[in-house]
Amino acid sequence: MMIVILVVHVLLAVSLIGVVLIQKSEGGGLGLGGGGGGGMSGFMTGRSTANLLTRTTAILAGCFMVTSILLAILAAHQHAGGGSILDQIPTSTAPAPLQTAPAAPAPATPAQPQQPSVPLAK
Repeated sequence: MMIVILVVHVLLAVSLIGVVLIQKSEGGGLGLGGGGGGGMSGFMTGRSTANLLTRTTAILAGCFMVTSILLAILAAHQHAGGGSILDQIPTSTAPAPLQTAPAAPAPATPAQPQQPSVPLAK
């Protein structure tokens, strides 16, 4: 189920990007957006095309939001841990008992020095 909704979500995203890019720019801030319109001989006039693209954008955006919410709900139900992270905090407020370090071993006693086996020359 989640994979089907995810595929529809991706298709909606690609379609939404395409419809937004097709629309004519209304602003002239960058020197873009002039001309355009099909005139009276065209199949659709400039105004009807703009209305169609605006409605299509709104419908695709609404569907995109619905699939986003559905995916979020499905992901929350599939979460294995369940519950909130605040539920994992220990409830006892008493401090943990301190651990003592093990006793240090007694220092080793030095070995007795031995006499050299070779006599020293005089």
